[in-house]
Amino acid sequence: MIKGVIFDVDGVLLNSMPVWENLGELYLNSLGIQAEKGLGERLFAMSMEEGADYLISHYGLEKTPEEIVEGLAKEVREFYSDKVPLKEGVRQYLYEFKERKVPMVIATSGDRKNTELALKRLKIFQYFQGIFTSSGIGSGKSQPDIYFAAALQLDTDPEDTWVFEDAYHALRTAKNAGFRTAAVYDQASDRHLAQIWKTADIYLPEFKDFEIFWKRASEI
Repeated sequence: MIKGVIFDVDGVLLNSMPVWENLGELYLNSLGIQAEKGLGERLFAMSMEEGADYLISHYGLEKTPEEIVEGLAKEVREFYSDKVPLKEGVRQYLYEFKERKVPMVIATSGDRKNTELALKRLKIFQYFQGIFTSSGIGSGKSQPDIYFAAALQLDTDPEDTWVFEDAYHALRTAKNAGFRTAAVYDQASDRHLAQIWKTADIYLPEFKDFEIFWKRASEI
């Protein structure tokens, strides 16, 4: 039974990983500085504050860490507001859920304002009954709080609620909390692909064949 759906944003609805993988390069380019090869990999695992310190020490930037963090945040905001694309097939899934009167909400570890900017520009904001963020809830997706809060909004029980995620740790958390899980492929999660495949109730290499998904999900 599918009575409600909870969608992650980055890597599920939006093809947003390029901005995070290339954020340092984009920022340096805005200053007229050529980035070193592999900078994205180095910065990807860092917080913005750590990344700012790295850029100052390696590129001799005459800026404060706070100024650099603001500059990095500006690049991200502009990407979400102007450029980030939907993943192919997402719009059809949202339309089909709406047609079947299945309520949907957002649960994201990302920034609420950036999420709203992107969803409104892409004209899918209206599909969702609410947006829940890790910062707003007070815990990340290693804890199930955000999913329980979203289910309360949907007024559905976990066993009747499907969570769409791309990251292994988030899928595992939702699954262990009693939710049904649909794993959406994203290149950023390649290193955990085997665990993702084993954990999810349904694995989606891409958003296609909604009727097949609906039939399989309805039988679980």
